[in-house]
Amino acid sequence: MTTPTLHLASESADLQRSIMRELLTLAVDPKIISLAGGLPASSLMPLAEVRLCLDEVLETEGARALQYSPPYEPLRQWIVEWMARRGVTCTLDEVSITSGAQQGLAILSRLLLDRGDPAVIEAVTFTGVQQVTAGRGAQVRTIPTDLTTGADMEALEEALSREPRPRLIILIPDFHNPLGVSLTAEKRRRAAGLAMAYGVPLIEDDPYSALRFEGEAVTPIKAYDEAGLVFYVGSFSKLIAPALRLGWIVAPAALADRITVLRESLDLESSGLIQRAVHRFVSQGMLEPHLEQLNRANRQRRDALLAELEAHFGEDAHWTRPEGGLFVWMTLAPDVDTWDRFRPALDRRVAYIPGAAFAVVGGARNALRLNFSNVGPERMGEAVGRLAQALRAG
Repeated sequence: MTTPTLHLASESADLQRSIMRELLTLAVDPKIISLAGGLPASSLMPLAEVRLCLDEVLETEGARALQYSPPYEPLRQWIVEWMARRGVTCTLDEVSITSGAQQGLAILSRLLLDRGDPAVIEAVTFTGVQQVTAGRGAQVRTIPTDLTTGADMEALEEALSREPRPRLIILIPDFHNPLGVSLTAEKRRRAAGLAMAYGVPLIEDDPYSALRFEGEAVTPIKAYDEAGLVFYVGSFSKLIAPALRLGWIVAPAALADRITVLRESLDLESSGLIQRAVHRFVSQGMLEPHLEQLNRANRQRRDALLAELEAHFGEDAHWTRPEGGLFVWMTLAPDVDTWDRFRPALDRRVAYIPGAAFAVVGGARNALRLNFSNVGPERMGEAVGRLAQALRAG
């Protein structure tokens, strides 16, 4: 039987599978030490607590927990309270539940951005941000990111001042994926001010802020929003466990119905069972000790990675020193192509993500993203030793 020739929609033609996901499929050999994925260590996941919460939901609510159901209001109310503790005042009507932060980005992109519209994103950024902008046919304007202070606000203002006026900005403020850097408080205030001055919506993609293990917490961009133009996206996938696939949007209540319709067109609703279990987890005092344990372990892993990088590379490279999150961004000499060195690294049974996978319009070929959260300190020396051999191989 021959395959028919089909006319495919423009979005399916523009949208490319994340190169990062393709690379990760090459690193699944258990003999490979992976510094590639954005994964918490499985041993640090709250398995017993999640199991208890699921059991409680099924025991108390029975089959109702397995039915179609509207967004679980107690969970939405908890999010309102969580955001208030972060310095963001919002109401129940402003909170929408999503199946992870990536779906939140996809919904808001469809809400705010048409094909061909300009959008402003960082020149090196998470592949999911690229997918909901360039992947949907947007004309992206990229801005650089300072590896100490975050996205360049002068460049952002210049991008906003050009006609046609952009329809969307997306920034990752805390423990940036892939760069590890966080936006300073002054830059957050200015980002909200620029969105207001130019009348351009800004999506604050914030899955990592609760993963802070050093330094003082910084108020979200949304806290400085005086015009209702900052849309906040959060995630339980990083707070608790990735497989939960649960997140949220904070957006103006006037847009709630439109967000709901867009969401229903994708997958109707998030699992009522998971929403109820997550609410039990966060409302019964399980989140705080889990985050304390996770962040304590991640700090040890980050410290181990930084010490090994210093021992094996010294002045031959430089790297970011994140105060939380999951990632370190490493930059080597201009003549080192980390894309070319990826397969030799796999041959040495170590994996990373080449920097070019995150570069929107090219570049970053002498850089790489390293994940520290999924490798124990006892194996970090071996991992970085293999990495050094691969990157220095002729």
